[in-house]
Amino acid sequence: MSADLQWLAIRRSSSFLIRRKLKTFTTEPLNLTSINSYKYNGIVNKRAIGIEASKEGKGAVMTLKTRKAKNKPAKGRANIQLTRGPRRAIKTIRKTCIAHHYRPDLSDAAVRRVCAIYKGQKPVLSVQKKRSRRKRAD
Repeated sequence: MSADLQWLAIRRSSSFLIRRKLKTFTTEPLNLTSINSYKYNGIVNKRAIGIEASKEGKGAVMTLKTRKAKNKPAKGRANIQLTRGPRRAIKTIRKTCIAHHYRPDLSDAAVRRVCAIYKGQKPVLSVQKKRSRRKRAD
C-alpha cells in the first residue's frame, strides 16, 4: 500500500493521536516533532528517524527505519547510541542522514530534539540566595 493511502487511513484514527485545543499531536516513536502531519509521520514514510533519551539517563538513542523487514516493524529498525556529548551527537546525526540519504529537514529536527534531550539531562546547579545586607548601626 502506498504511503499516501496509508496516511489517509491513519490521519484521523490512529491510536497514537492526542487532541488538544487547536492542534492534534501524536505519540508515535519515530515522530520527531510530535505533530500529526504527513511530513513527520514515522509509520507511513519509508525513511524515518526517531530520537529518544537513553534508558541509563545519559545520552540519547537514534532509531532509524530501515528498508529491510518492511512487514516486520520490530525488526525493521536500527538503533545508534549517542553517548559522547551533544556536539558529537549532532555530527553523528548529520553524517548518518547524509550517508543513508535521509531528508535534510528530518536531520534538522533530529538535531533540535537531541539538543533538547541533552539540555534536560544537565544537572541543575543550585543557586545560592543573595543575602541582603543590613545597615550598620553607628
